[in-house]
Amino acid sequence: MLKVNDRSYRPPLQPTVVVCVDGCEPDYLGQAVATGHMPWLERTLAQGTGLIADCVVPTFTNPNNLSIVTGAPPSVHGICGNYLYDPASGSELMMNDPKWLRAPSLLAALAEAGYAVAVVTAKDKLRRLLGHGMRGICFSAEKADEATLQEHGITGVTELVGMPVPDVYSAELSEFVFAAGVRLMQRQRPDVMYLSTTDYVQHKHAPGTPGANAFYAMMDRYLGELDALGCVIALTADHGMNAKVGMDGRPDVIYLQDWCDEALGAGRARVILPITDPYIVHHGALGSYATIYLPAGTPAAPLVAQLRELRGMELVLEREAAARRFELPPDRIGDIVCVSERFTVLGTAQARHDLSALDAPLRSHGGLSEQRVPLILNRRLRGLDAQRRWRNFDAFDLALNHAQ
Repeated sequence: MLKVNDRSYRPPLQPTVVVCVDGCEPDYLGQAVATGHMPWLERTLAQGTGLIADCVVPTFTNPNNLSIVTGAPPSVHGICGNYLYDPASGSELMMNDPKWLRAPSLLAALAEAGYAVAVVTAKDKLRRLLGHGMRGICFSAEKADEATLQEHGITGVTELVGMPVPDVYSAELSEFVFAAGVRLMQRQRPDVMYLSTTDYVQHKHAPGTPGANAFYAMMDRYLGELDALGCVIALTADHGMNAKVGMDGRPDVIYLQDWCDEALGAGRARVILPITDPYIVHHGALGSYATIYLPAGTPAAPLVAQLRELRGMELVLEREAAARRFELPPDRIGDIVCVSERFTVLGTAQARHDLSALDAPLRSHGGLSEQRVPLILNRRLRGLDAQRRWRNFDAFDLALNHAQ
């Protein structure tokens, strides 16, 4: 048994693949199955195990991918967003450096124990976090042509996969991840593999639309190939996805920095949007979760009461209450945490958000409304606690401890 972050795992007896489908609202799967686009998944739901789980809040990419590979919430591993404010340096920073990690991953522990481990991510922003401390194969589709034996554990990736490096804003970026996973399983047969896609399609296409169904049909084919190779497969998501527009089709936004500047004076408070990453074309850095840093000595309670009255706001909490409810590291969130309703997003100042690149109605994530995600295994699991609250970071537990 391997013990990682107070959880115990059996070693893999069969090749085990955990897949994180970025932005996979469960309705995407339901619509695709109902219209015949996912025959493998339809069989798997009938013969295997299909659960609905909760991801971690904020419902963003980095916190949830790291929760899945550590088996723990952000309060343990420390990654509480894609982006944060570091009060020590007074800087706003991307949270993609391993220095922010506070816990080891199961992937690193498996590699240390002598198991062959492979990781393929869509975007390079996740690669260093997921591969931290891990000996094995770890590369991104975004920079597959730059992979070296020394840094990534592999070279010649594009030749192996038989695809050129796709555009970062494309469905093909995720297809490259799946194709690479199948080729690695055919050629290298790692004991454990983690595949993580991008949510470009989900940001642009609602469940049941032709673009979404085409994406999930592609995914279904590759999952079927992995299944045929004898893999135990656990499929989950980092977060869901919802439309974030009003009845006029325009983004429904609460601009929190503008609100704070009016309430407290210009520039006195600092609003941080943890959805922010280098790839903002498809969401304009607008999500349903934000955190506010107040000037020293400013009481939070009166502002919390006022923010709760804003139309479109679902939940506003002070720091400690938010850390307890969402299992977050309190030293890495602001004095106030805001979560907007399903159809509403949070911004900083209106002048800072360029939405001109949006070529479809805004779809985004971050809040409680995107917390429900699929948790599916291609094995029938018996004796599971029907009352248990399943989490996306139970994926490795189910795949290794129950499905082998």
